Amino acid sequence: MEALAVRLSGLDPYVDGAIRIVAFYDTLMRRRVDLPALARASAGLAECVAAIRLHGTGRTIRMAPDGTAAPAPESPATSTAPITLDEEEIGTVWLERSGAVTNALDDVVLDRLALAVTAAVERYGPARTTMADPALVELVVSADTDEAARARALRLLGFAADVPVRVVAVRPGPALDRIGALVCAGRPVKAAPLADVGVLLATTVDAARFPADVRAGIGAASAPALSWRQARTALRFTTPREPVVQHADLGALALLAELPPEALRANPDVAAIARVASGADDLSTLDAYCTTGSLRRAADLLHLHHSSVARRVDQLGKALALDLTDPAGLTRAKLALAAWRLLGD
Repeated sequence: MEALAVRLSGLDPYVDGAIRIVAFYDTLMRRRVDLPALARASAGLAECVAAIRLHGTGRTIRMAPDGTAAPAPESPATSTAPITLDEEEIGTVWLERSGAVTNALDDVVLDRLALAVTAAVERYGPARTTMADPALVELVVSADTDEAARARALRLLGFAADVPVRVVAVRPGPALDRIGALVCAGRPVKAAPLADVGVLLATTVDAARFPADVRAGIGAASAPALSWRQARTALRFTTPREPVVQHADLGALALLAELPPEALRANPDVAAIARVASGADDLSTLDAYCTTGSLRRAADLLHLHHSSVARRVDQLGKALALDLTDPAGLTRAKLALAAWRLLGD
């Protein structure tokens, strides 16, 4: 191997430098140095500020070339690289060169530094990955799990026994670890895919922070098995206009999810919704009107003149055999629209 390295280094100065960098970090990893030592050594090697940040702890280590902590504030990063553990991004490393000038070997330095940080994190902690063993998550949310096994699974996942855990059902969107980091920032969270649904386990959830392309149902913070059932029910009620639904906000509407699909399909109001649902404009108008209960507010949502919406609502009322301007007719339409969506037809 050493003979090969010598031959390669004679071919290209870049290759020679890259090989020396690899050997430099191999030595650091063999010596089992910690994160501050890695940042300090990297800053000396690169002759500029080198930094390490771990997402899970929020800790940032910045070292100057002289081996001391780099002064604040941070300068713009001229080169960056992700730190990954078990295929999850757990942090970032970067270099700060004055004048935004980069070195041809900066990418090699950061690549090896990221690998060395991963090795140190695995050895010492302190990063906690968001992604969890699906088998453990399934033990937590399954109704068939006995309480002793559930408590052990929660403990292995890092949740305290006396803290209620809320369950979130997610479909689809960016990687689950990124969603968890957004909606449970600074709080314990674990994620895993179960069949075609993503699962988040968390003590608190910020519903306003879900990405726009994500559908999510949020269960109450109670027994995990019940919370999981609630989360899946809430997920079924999500729409493009309301992509995130909390089960607690459904109230009596959640009872629709308990009815057999055959009973829902056989209902005349639901069957009428199915007939008009083939028209995208009709469905959008009905949804906006049912959501707002007002022609003018529906028109604002649809960016149409209220007279156009009034005409569409009148036509929809005739097609559904309902007076949508009457509170009773509007309530029937809301229930029928929700039931039709639950069918997923």
